[in-house]
Amino acid sequence: MDAAAKSAVRIPDTSRHRPYWLSPAEARLVAADGVGIHAAYLPPQQADAKVAVVVAHGFSGAVERPALQRAARVFARRAGVITFSFRGHGRSDGLSTVGDREVLDLDAAVAWARTLGFETVVTVGFSMGGAVVLRQAALHGGVAAVAAVSAPARWYYQGTVPMRRLHWVVMKPLGRVVGRIGLKTRIDPNEWVDVPIPPVDAAARVNVPLLVVHGDADPYFPLDHPRSLREAAPDSELWIEPGFGHAENAAPEDLLERVSAWLTSHA
Repeated sequence: MDAAAKSAVRIPDTSRHRPYWLSPAEARLVAADGVGIHAAYLPPQQADAKVAVVVAHGFSGAVERPALQRAARVFARRAGVITFSFRGHGRSDGLSTVGDREVLDLDAAVAWARTLGFETVVTVGFSMGGAVVLRQAALHGGVAAVAAVSAPARWYYQGTVPMRRLHWVVMKPLGRVVGRIGLKTRIDPNEWVDVPIPPVDAAARVNVPLLVVHGDADPYFPLDHPRSLREAAPDSELWIEPGFGHAENAAPEDLLERVSAWLTSHA
């Protein structure tokens, strides 16, 4: 390791969630089960911002993906932004459990936001990440507001062609090879032993402001999914966005800006 590289790495702290730095803007977190999680921090453009937004990407996303970086830049207009790669994605360790143990990854990112000096932390998740932010808020808490974008309401849904393809990727050996090579996503070959609480049941347990956002052109999950989430959480807010497709890849800048404004105003 050359001198420049050494100067960018600090000795790991032994406390549970405190990271060691990979660069001034990136760190390696450790989830509660010991999995290493690659995370990045984007400072707020407003010097007096007091809120941190932790962004949970969709399946096959990662810190390096342009769509996630674009979303982070929009959120940074109002808040500090933490992005991270779920286990099995990008430069994080481990294998994807497709929404189950990913809650621990989000916990680590929320904890890191607090070590950066933000007392108020909110979360926004896209697709699989939307399911994870719902489950994390319901089961572990510690966040002031939640936005779930393009999230499923229930597991094992195969009512659309894209979801049938995704199930093939996750459930079949050849599909997992395609996931690893084509999608850069390493998937756990073991099925869930205990089925995680479904997102719709988690939504009913969320006791902080909740925003559900979905596109009427979503090719993965039809509108009964967001409507089910809304019905489960009567105090939540539901936005059905005309022409919007699926998750961070399709989210227009004006929608990201409105989600950011909602999160920071409800924190």
